[in-house]
Amino acid sequence: MTRVRETCVDVADGYRLWVETTGDPARPALLLVMGANSSGLGWPDDLVERLSQHHWVIRYDHRDTGRSTHAFHDRPYPIRALADDAMAVLDALRISRAHVVGMSMGGTLVQLLLLDHPGRLLSATVFGSALIGGGEPGAEELPGPDPRLLELWEELGQERDEEAELKWRIRHWRMLNGDVLPFDPEEFAALERRIAAHSGTWHSPAAHALADQSGMERGAELAQVSVPTLVIDAPEDPITPPPHAAHLARAIPTATLVTIPGLGHALPRTAVAPLATAITAHTRQHP
Repeated sequence: MTRVRETCVDVADGYRLWVETTGDPARPALLLVMGANSSGLGWPDDLVERLSQHHWVIRYDHRDTGRSTHAFHDRPYPIRALADDAMAVLDALRISRAHVVGMSMGGTLVQLLLLDHPGRLLSATVFGSALIGGGEPGAEELPGPDPRLLELWEELGQERDEEAELKWRIRHWRMLNGDVLPFDPEEFAALERRIAAHSGTWHSPAAHALADQSGMERGAELAQVSVPTLVIDAPEDPITPPPHAAHLARAIPTATLVTIPGLGHALPRTAVAPLATAITAHTRQHP
């Protein structure tokens, strides 16, 4: 039977994070870092279970998400503080080195970990994420998010009743999923109901959209990275569409680029198996 344990980790500024570990602690640790305003439950259970066949898997709620402390309006913080939180989770669990996997904003945080804590990383995996700022002058102009998403994001954090909020989130997931992999609205409705029960609220978190983005202009530093890094190309991603992944992979000398056909900016059940295969193929090369 897979061992699943929950704990809380105190980090800076009086914040406390909800943390869940899955699998055997004797296996190499793998830390999952989710995107902006997203609970750690955004990592599908099936993906966590598959990864735990090879790793001790850790997922957690960022500040102002899920069961972690919600206090942004009283104690604001910069986005880069969330990278420090990831290290604090490893410290609290007494993990000296770990594989790290970051999606979306989580991929941004993993890039900061590559720069500031390379000795703590066995490997890194990034997807659904753009190169952090400050890359080479004259770099190619890259496409921005789908304008329909930008319009939808203007409604982020608005007050809605439970039914309206659920419909909004499903609409959001449908757009993030892209048009290639099948989209099952009930699958994502069940996910959102679980996250709401886990969080104790249907209020849509938006703290990370308000957080200070300064101190992130460090893309040129990635040329010095020596940690083995996997960059996964999600060709249907409406937030960081191609060629963002290829651009990021070129910036990291140790990077390998792998494409998962049909993948967007969501993790439907049909994406779990190829994603788990890509991640574990990478991590097992770098034990």
